[in-house]
Amino acid sequence: MDFVAGAVGGVCGVAVGYPLDTVKVKIQTEPKYRGIWHCVWDTFRRERVWGFYRGLSLPVCTVSLVSSVSFGTYRHCLAHICRARYGSSDAKPSKADITLSGFASGLVRVFLTSPTEVAKVRLQTQPQVQLQPQAQMQQRRPSASGPSAAPPTCAAPPAGPGPGPKYRGPLHCLATVAREEGLRGLYKGSSALLLRDGHSFATYFLSYTLLCERLTPTGRSQPDVLGVLVAGGCAGVLAWAVATPMDVIKSRLQADGQGRRRYRGLLHCVVSSVREEGPRVLFKGLTLNCCRAFPVNMAVFVTYEAVLGLTRGLST
Repeated sequence: MDFVAGAVGGVCGVAVGYPLDTVKVKIQTEPKYRGIWHCVWDTFRRERVWGFYRGLSLPVCTVSLVSSVSFGTYRHCLAHICRARYGSSDAKPSKADITLSGFASGLVRVFLTSPTEVAKVRLQTQPQVQLQPQAQMQQRRPSASGPSAAPPTCAAPPAGPGPGPKYRGPLHCLATVAREEGLRGLYKGSSALLLRDGHSFATYFLSYTLLCERLTPTGRSQPDVLGVLVAGGCAGVLAWAVATPMDVIKSRLQADGQGRRRYRGLLHCVVSSVREEGPRVLFKGLTLNCCRAFPVNMAVFVTYEAVLGLTRGLST
């Protein structure tokens, strides 16, 4: 049931946080934005509300699987570690056990999320083609001299509409990347994604467990709903604080397939980004990540615990 509860919780998290994720990716990959509100206003001015939901359909379709695998892997890995070390899967795990299980959860999800992350980032950052207005036909007025006036000039035929966006949707984006860049294109930035998710998910599950223990009232085995909300939100913030530097590099590597390529690999991307924009570039979007992480992971964990509680109640 950890797989089921994780799937439901993941969908709720995406519904809450996707618009802010779009803003985060734009800030990390496009230097023209001076800050969060500048990016929000520019996106709304150019694309209206739909601009914040570009590429949403693929994450919604896949997040249930990814979140299910994350939570299920964590619980099963933790159970196996406890069984191997203490003789029972119900034994209380140590902090090292929780950290190792969370790290394993982050590594496993990379193989599922990398193609969808590539499609999401490409769709979020691709330039929107503005169609040029057709030239209006202009005629010169005949002069007072009558027949001796020059004939009206013929306007050039209006140009056809310009080319549309390169990617028409998530599936078209995946197919285009696979055709143009091969399988490696779908896993572009996966090295940064491994570094991001391994450490961040270790932090995520460890901090959630410790906060739940601290917020559990005396005489009870679990915190109340408010405790779960606080623990989940804080765990998400701490995880993204750890993940943001590699998240910046991951986004830049994955967006680096539109036009001329700038980066030769993970290390080159880090060095080039820091040299051109300073060390602060590695923390671009940190404030937005933390602001987004709190409500998203509140929704994820309270839904996860609610589904687990419901299934336990039905099974007894």
